[in-house]
Amino acid sequence: MISESILQGEAVRLRPAEEQDLPAFVDWLRDSEVRFWLALEDPPTIESEREWLQTSRSDAFCLTWAIETGEGSLIGSVELWGIDEDQGRAMLGIAIQDKSQWGKGYGTEAVRQVLRYAFAELGLRRVALTVDVENNRAIRTYRKCGFVEEGVLRAYRLREGRPIDAFAMAVLAEQWTPKA
Repeated sequence: MISESILQGEAVRLRPAEEQDLPAFVDWLRDSEVRFWLALEDPPTIESEREWLQTSRSDAFCLTWAIETGEGSLIGSVELWGIDEDQGRAMLGIAIQDKSQWGKGYGTEAVRQVLRYAFAELGLRRVALTVDVENNRAIRTYRKCGFVEEGVLRAYRLREGRPIDAFAMAVLAEQWTPKA
């Protein structure tokens, strides 16, 4: 489902993703450097992005937000998916797709906002993710947000036809603090 919650931070605002965001996503994802860290071999089309948005909206176990800068510029998206309230867990996925905004701390703040929401509002006890082992920028972000590596998933996914390893990382509610 698309989150109805707006999460306001100091430098970013998370708001429900909307159809009007799709052309920007498609444009950014044409760039192979942006897709490199994502599980996308080929650039999406507006139709495939529309399908993603509709699937997100109809999935009771997924929350999707668009990420905006404090000035209101769209820069990416973030999701909590596989939400299992009975087990108190979910998976996190984030992409700062506007690469001109990489390295400015927006991803870190967006992840912290989603974790705050996951633990305080949803009452989850665990949020996990996978990340390519050589994605150092993302790994630094996740560590700053309290994630720890739980193991290596060998040959986890294919990138450009080659198997690559990923870290399994997670943060637990009882170990997380808003300044984690």
